[in-house]
Amino acid sequence: MKKILAFIFLISSFTQAQHTINGTMSPAIKSDWVTLHKIEGARQFFIQNTKIKIDSFTVEGEKQTLGRFNFTLPKKTKVGAYRITYSLEGGGFVDFIYNKENINFGFHPEYPNQSVTFTESKENKIYRTYLDQKAKGQQYLDSIQILALQNPDLNLKRKYKTAIKKVNSIQQKYLKATEGMYVRPFIEASSSNSPSEIIPSPEKYMSNIIDTFFDKIDFNNKTLLNSFFLVDQITEYIFSINYSDDEATQQKLYKESVDKVFSKIEVISFKKDMIEFLIGQFEASKNLELIDYLFENHYNKLPIGVQNKKFKEDKLSILAAEIGRIAPDFSWKENSKTLALSRLKDAENYLLIFWSTGCAHCLREIPEVHKFLNENKEVKVIAFSLEKNDFSWKKYKNKLPNWHHILGLNKWKNKTAQAYNISSTPSYFVLNADKKIIAKPKHLKDVKLYFTNK
Repeated sequence: MKKILAFIFLISSFTQAQHTINGTMSPAIKSDWVTLHKIEGARQFFIQNTKIKIDSFTVEGEKQTLGRFNFTLPKKTKVGAYRITYSLEGGGFVDFIYNKENINFGFHPEYPNQSVTFTESKENKIYRTYLDQKAKGQQYLDSIQILALQNPDLNLKRKYKTAIKKVNSIQQKYLKATEGMYVRPFIEASSSNSPSEIIPSPEKYMSNIIDTFFDKIDFNNKTLLNSFFLVDQITEYIFSINYSDDEATQQKLYKESVDKVFSKIEVISFKKDMIEFLIGQFEASKNLELIDYLFENHYNKLPIGVQNKKFKEDKLSILAAEIGRIAPDFSWKENSKTLALSRLKDAENYLLIFWSTGCAHCLREIPEVHKFLNENKEVKVIAFSLEKNDFSWKKYKNKLPNWHHILGLNKWKNKTAQAYNISSTPSYFVLNADKKIIAKPKHLKDVKLYFTNK
């Protein structure tokens, strides 16, 4: 009898220790799955996934859908920041905090973080309410500041002082309300940096925002380090606050902002993750200058044992054949001589084409390229043919005189093709005399357009 009671007690205590995450999205989406991750700085770790259950109902004669999902958390689930993601173009997600309590929330899948409402979870409810109230107070304060900049003759000092007093009172209210709570560091770090008086010029206004942006943030706080908060703040600072329409100025601002960010971060593991995260962000926009800057000025200065050699090699190899890079070198035999791309000096520009005699599209386009550039003495074509053997290539290359012809065996596994990330043929690269990649036309019409307008 005692053993049975002990077993029942054990099961009961385990059940009570488990918590649930319940979510609803309206309208429902076509995706079947929602995935739960734990957020730790710039990284996220898979926890589990679950299916979306669809409910249909009618409101005022119109059919509506509601998607529901549920996670039952293991007893060992750690306190911290979590994220649910669901399949939606652009990658939909909702972030929240787990601190040993059930969580219940609803949201619109197209703008989740703006619409999310927590109906259960003391931590998330108070943090969300704080963010909403703070945003309203700050927006009103900022509107007074902007109005003062637009109309310097208006006397708005009293209004501004009343508004900033309101913003500060909201801050104090929630600092007091969250004493001892897990969410407290997020509220401390979100404190307003607005000056006590109206700033008289737009330049000083923007300068104040930039100079004080991180003043209230503790980059050594473990709660913030293991959450989405710091990554969100850093991303906003680099990509939104430091903005210019001028491309050269923007590159300068990017460099200055990343330098400031990494001057704040002392925790090496987080610094490494953040650099890798930003490299990924700049990779999406093919900003090679900033990727190189991050590697040379920040990543390479991390302790050797911390650096991820494979990450660096992979990123640099992926970007090796992008516009602005010196084209990866290769050599070949031609008329009993060994030639190399880097040593060619027979033209002002080069058109490097990766093609194949087994590609019907190539067999239509390549003769047209030859006809189009045949009389152009300033452009030399380098035809790199990806083949399984040399049988067809030996015959076909004779139809294309005055070109440099290279046989690339092993087709897609050819090392040069891999260095250029070739996934389809024909692929075009325009190089200048120094073999820098200056254009990557997608189609024959783009090749013609480039050299016609040059």
